[in-house]
Amino acid sequence: MTGSDNFGSIEHDGIVQKSDKNSVTVRISSVSACSGCHEEGSCTLSGKEDKIIDISGRYNLVPGEAVTVLMKKSMGYAAVILGYVIPMILVVALVIILGSMSLPELITGLGSLAVLIPYYLVLWFFRKRINTNFKFTIKI
Repeated sequence: MTGSDNFGSIEHDGIVQKSDKNSVTVRISSVSACSGCHEEGSCTLSGKEDKIIDISGRYNLVPGEAVTVLMKKSMGYAAVILGYVIPMILVVALVIILGSMSLPELITGLGSLAVLIPYYLVLWFFRKRINTNFKFTIKI
Protein backbone atom coordinates (compact mmCIF):
# COMPACT_ATOMS: atom_id res chain seq x y z
CA MET A 1 0.00 0.00 0.00
CA THR A 2 1.28 3.41 -0.86
CA GLY A 3 -0.20 6.83 -0.56
CA SER A 4 -0.48 9.11 -3.52
CA ASP A 5 -0.44 12.72 -2.33
CA ASN A 6 -1.11 14.01 -5.84
CA PHE A 7 -4.58 12.49 -5.94
CA GLY A 8 -5.41 12.14 -2.24
CA SER A 9 -5.68 8.41 -2.77
CA ILE A 10 -4.39 5.09 -1.52
CA GLU A 11 -2.79 2.73 -4.02
CA HIS A 12 -2.58 -1.06 -3.95
CA ASP A 13 -0.88 -3.26 -6.51
CA GLY A 14 -2.94 -6.19 -7.73
CA ILE A 15 -3.44 -8.80 -10.42
CA VAL A 16 -6.47 -8.89 -12.71
CA GLN A 17 -8.45 -12.06 -12.09
CA LYS A 18 -11.32 -11.46 -14.49
CA SER A 19 -12.32 -8.73 -16.90
CA ASP A 20 -15.57 -8.21 -18.78
CA LYS A 21 -17.42 -5.31 -20.43
CA ASN A 22 -18.72 -3.77 -17.21
CA SER A 23 -16.20 -4.60 -14.49
CA VAL A 24 -12.80 -5.92 -13.53
CA THR A 25 -12.02 -8.27 -10.66
CA VAL A 26 -8.62 -7.64 -9.06
CA ARG A 27 -6.80 -9.72 -6.42
CA ILE A 28 -4.76 -7.67 -3.96
CA SER A 29 -2.28 -9.40 -1.67
CA SER A 30 -1.90 -7.70 1.70
CA VAL A 31 1.39 -8.63 3.33
CA SER A 32 2.16 -7.91 6.96
CA ALA A 33 5.02 -5.59 7.89
CA CYS A 34 7.13 -8.48 9.15
CA SER A 35 6.96 -10.46 5.90
CA GLY A 36 10.68 -9.98 5.28
CA CYS A 37 11.66 -11.60 8.58
CA HIS A 38 13.62 -14.86 8.44
CA GLU A 39 11.17 -16.45 10.94
CA GLU A 40 8.13 -15.65 8.82
CA GLY A 41 7.30 -19.29 8.09
CA SER A 42 7.18 -20.32 11.73
CA CYS A 43 5.73 -17.17 13.27
CA THR A 44 1.98 -16.95 13.80
CA LEU A 45 2.02 -13.14 13.66
CA SER A 46 3.08 -12.88 10.04
CA GLY A 47 0.35 -13.06 7.52
CA LYS A 48 -0.58 -12.68 3.91
CA GLU A 49 -4.16 -12.09 3.00
CA ASP A 50 -5.71 -11.89 -0.46
CA LYS A 51 -8.58 -9.52 -1.09
CA ILE A 52 -10.81 -9.67 -4.15
CA ILE A 53 -12.16 -6.33 -5.37
CA ASP A 54 -14.75 -5.79 -8.08
CA ILE A 55 -14.21 -2.51 -9.91
CA SER A 56 -16.99 -1.26 -12.11
CA GLY A 57 -16.15 0.42 -15.39
CA ARG A 58 -14.72 -0.41 -18.79
CA TYR A 59 -11.04 -1.28 -18.80
CA ASN A 60 -9.09 -2.99 -21.54
CA LEU A 61 -7.34 -5.51 -19.28
CA VAL A 62 -6.63 -9.22 -19.46
CA PRO A 63 -6.43 -11.75 -16.60
CA GLY A 64 -2.95 -11.92 -15.10
CA GLU A 65 -2.13 -8.29 -15.86
CA ALA A 66 -0.60 -6.24 -13.04
CA VAL A 67 -2.57 -3.10 -12.14
CA THR A 68 -2.69 -0.43 -9.47
CA VAL A 69 -6.00 0.02 -7.68
CA LEU A 70 -6.84 3.49 -6.32
CA MET A 71 -9.16 4.43 -3.49
CA LYS A 72 -9.76 7.90 -2.06
CA LYS A 73 -8.14 8.45 1.34
CA SER A 74 -11.47 9.71 2.68
CA MET A 75 -13.00 6.30 1.97
CA GLY A 76 -10.18 4.67 3.92
CA TYR A 77 -10.91 6.95 6.84
CA ALA A 78 -14.61 6.13 6.62
CA ALA A 79 -13.81 2.41 6.72
CA VAL A 80 -11.64 2.88 9.82
CA ILE A 81 -14.38 4.88 11.52
CA LEU A 82 -17.04 2.25 10.75
CA GLY A 83 -14.85 -0.72 11.59
CA TYR A 84 -12.87 0.50 14.60
CA VAL A 85 -13.72 3.94 16.00
CA ILE A 86 -17.50 3.59 16.42
CA PRO A 87 -17.23 0.09 17.97
CA MET A 88 -14.57 1.34 20.41
CA ILE A 89 -16.78 4.27 21.42
CA LEU A 90 -19.72 1.91 21.95
CA VAL A 91 -17.69 -0.47 24.11
CA VAL A 92 -16.14 2.29 26.23
CA ALA A 93 -19.50 4.03 26.68
CA LEU A 94 -21.15 0.81 27.80
CA VAL A 95 -18.31 0.03 30.21
CA ILE A 96 -18.80 3.45 31.78
CA ILE A 97 -22.60 3.14 31.90
CA LEU A 98 -22.68 -0.42 33.23
CA GLY A 99 -19.81 0.28 35.61
CA SER A 100 -21.68 3.21 37.11
CA MET A 101 -24.64 0.89 37.79
CA SER A 102 -22.53 -1.09 40.29
CA LEU A 103 -22.89 -4.29 38.28
CA PRO A 104 -20.29 -7.05 38.66
CA GLU A 105 -17.23 -6.62 36.43
CA LEU A 106 -18.03 -9.80 34.51
CA ILE A 107 -21.48 -8.50 33.56
CA THR A 108 -20.04 -5.09 32.70
CA GLY A 109 -17.35 -6.59 30.46
CA LEU A 110 -19.59 -9.08 28.72
CA GLY A 111 -22.37 -6.53 28.30
CA SER A 112 -20.05 -3.98 26.76
CA LEU A 113 -18.67 -6.55 24.34
CA ALA A 114 -22.16 -7.84 23.51
CA VAL A 115 -23.04 -4.45 22.01
CA LEU A 116 -20.70 -5.29 19.14
CA ILE A 117 -22.92 -8.15 17.96
CA PRO A 118 -25.87 -5.97 16.89
CA TYR A 119 -23.51 -3.26 15.60
CA TYR A 120 -21.69 -5.60 13.22
CA LEU A 121 -24.98 -7.27 12.25
CA VAL A 122 -26.35 -3.87 11.22
CA LEU A 123 -23.19 -3.27 9.18
CA TRP A 124 -23.60 -6.70 7.57
CA PHE A 125 -27.27 -6.10 6.69
CA PHE A 126 -26.44 -2.73 5.16
CA ARG A 127 -23.23 -3.92 3.45
CA LYS A 128 -24.57 -3.40 -0.08
CA ARG A 129 -25.67 0.13 0.71
CA ILE A 130 -22.37 0.90 2.43
CA ASN A 131 -20.46 -0.71 -0.44
CA THR A 132 -21.95 1.76 -2.93
CA ASN A 133 -20.07 4.55 -1.13
CA PHE A 134 -16.69 2.84 -1.59
CA LYS A 135 -15.50 3.34 -5.15
CA PHE A 136 -12.30 1.89 -6.56
CA THR A 137 -10.60 2.83 -9.81
CA ILE A 138 -7.64 1.49 -11.77
CA LYS A 139 -4.63 3.65 -12.41
CA ILE A 140 -3.69 3.54 -16.08
